[in-house]
Amino acid sequence: MGEDIGYGNGTASNGTASGADRGVVPRRLAVLGDSTAVGLGDPLPGGAWRGVGPLVAGALRIEPAAYLNCSFTGARMGCVRTGQLPAALAHRPDVALVIAGMNDTLRSDFEPRSVAADLDRVVTGLTAAGALVLTVRFHDHGRVFRLPGSLHRALRSRIDALNHVIDVVTARHAAPCLDLGGLPGAYELTSWSVDRLHPSEFGHRLLASGFTGLVAEAGYRVPEPVSLTCSGGAAPSTADHVGWLVLKGVPWLYRRGRDLVPHAAGVMLRGALRRAWPGGGGPPVSGAAPARDPGDGQRVARRPEAPAPAGA
Repeated sequence: MGEDIGYGNGTASNGTASGADRGVVPRRLAVLGDSTAVGLGDPLPGGAWRGVGPLVAGALRIEPAAYLNCSFTGARMGCVRTGQLPAALAHRPDVALVIAGMNDTLRSDFEPRSVAADLDRVVTGLTAAGALVLTVRFHDHGRVFRLPGSLHRALRSRIDALNHVIDVVTARHAAPCLDLGGLPGAYELTSWSVDRLHPSEFGHRLLASGFTGLVAEAGYRVPEPVSLTCSGGAAPSTADHVGWLVLKGVPWLYRRGRDLVPHAAGVMLRGALRRAWPGGGGPPVSGAAPARDPGDGQRVARRPEAPAPAGA
């Protein structure tokens, strides 16, 4: 954490989009991202998903033909860049929501620099096309979906790294960013669906309300503020709870556990070493040569800088 990834510096910004005419209502909306962007957790009668996208569209009075949701379940940041960004650019949105990154933290090949490069390309492309781009930084998911201590710490460290990436990229572009961990009720169970992985209808309404608040701060008018009163959704039954646990919850935990366990083991080992040798020097080694003073004519190698983002 705190590493210079070469995409600027600072923290998440609630900047104002250039070119936003105060009082004008956005006419076109695009949603990019993963299963939360799809709307999972907010089912409608008949089996479809609603979620944050349609709620924001309703608040902005976006016509159906002017609303595009490119997201799909399981999407990673690279998927957003390669598979969703072209369609979003063709849609020419005035506002674009980007909700992605959590799936990256759950994989064994998680690489913050790659996520940063992908997010930067997405924000750069949408901003250059004239869109107000809204991103999210993530909460501590282990406080919602209960995990063993080592897995929780491993996931938390990755979410911290992801949030650092998001902070840097959004600050570089002055893009408004919604801090999910700071939303009122973010850690209350009523904000989460039966799977504890996706927002409930109420949780999606919190997200939509947060996003439209950022749209208003950017100078646009929001004709119909998002209501936090749940309506129109399909309440999950006890059978839904049990069915999800058996068919989805346990298999998901097993798959993601396999990816996170090696990282969790490393977290545990480093913690044990810090407790055993607080000075950080490690165990004494018999007969070891004394450490060289880096000032004896040898210059310490500088850490290579990350490449500049494409298109910068």
